[in-house]
Formats: sequence, structure tokens, C-alpha cells
Amino acid sequence: MKKVIVASKNPVKINAVKKGFEKMFPNEIFEFIGVSVSSDVADQPFSNIETLEGAINRVENAKQQYSAAIYWVGIEGGIQPNNEEMEAFAWVVIKSALKTGKSKTGTFFLPPEIVKLINKGLELGEADDIVFNKSNSKQENGAVGLLTNNIIDRTSYYLEAVILALIPFKNEQFY
Repeated sequence: MKKVIVASKNPVKINAVKKGFEKMFPNEIFEFIGVSVSSDVADQPFSNIETLEGAINRVENAKQQYSAAIYWVGIEGGIQPNNEEMEAFAWVVIKSALKTGKSKTGTFFLPPEIVKLINKGLELGEADDIVFNKSNSKQENGAVGLLTNNIIDRTSYYLEAVILALIPFKNEQFY
């Protein structure tokens, strides 16, 4: 059984990683362990670069603390101002002893009311909870689920990026 360390205890992220590995490697058996490690960036990354850095840092910190694994996975959600609007997205980084895979989710633009709250210093999840009258939505459907009425839930939102980050491991001869 191959051990996969997910650098998060968030069940949504763990589930997305589990589904991605199972789709890409249906004949292999994995054990998925969620661990809490620091991203070493702001709690709410505020740029594409900072968000990618957070995902990379999560992988490296998980690898240092939990070295007895085959894969380490970091998922970091972030936002980035784009003129008067704000984009939301996430980076997925997957590492083995020899390779690294990276991918970014699709992006979407946040509603103006959420942007106002973020600009006042709130994290995206906190702003979502206020606008949608929810509690801890980032552990469930998140902004993408709330805004699409769960047509795209947070797990499926991360899933494609997990699969794309696994390409170098599925196609080792090319990487």
C-alpha cells in the first residue's frame, strides 16, 4: 500500500486527492493521511505566486515531518485582485522522491460583496460565511459550491487539478 500524505486535515482536500489518485491509478492501493502543516504564507494568499508558494511549502513541510510516504500533496487556495475584481483559484502540488507535478484549478470571479469583505481584511471563507449566512463553509462546499449551487462542489473543483498534477507520475517516460 502506497502512503500519500495530504498536507491538510480538510476533508474536502483529502477526498479530492483520494479521488484523483484512484482515477489516475485504478489498479494501485493507497493510504491517504491528512496532516496539519504550515504553508508559510499568509492565511489568505493574495496572489498567484503566493498561492503556489503556499502549496509548495505545504508539500515540503509535510515531507520533512512525514518522510515515510511515496507522495506528498499540497493544495492552497488563493485570491488575486484583477483590476476592480478578484479572482479565486487554487494550486495543487504533488511530490515524490524524484518528481514534482503542479496544476492550477480554473479561476472564477468573486461577487462584489465578498470582495469588499476581503478588502477589509477577512479571509475568503469568512466572507463567504457572512454573505451566504453559513458556518465554516471552507470545510464543505466553499465559494465555488456556494456560487454554483453545488454544480461544482469544492471536491470536484480540486479534483481536475489533482489529476493534472499527477500527469508526470502517470507518464513517467515523458518527465
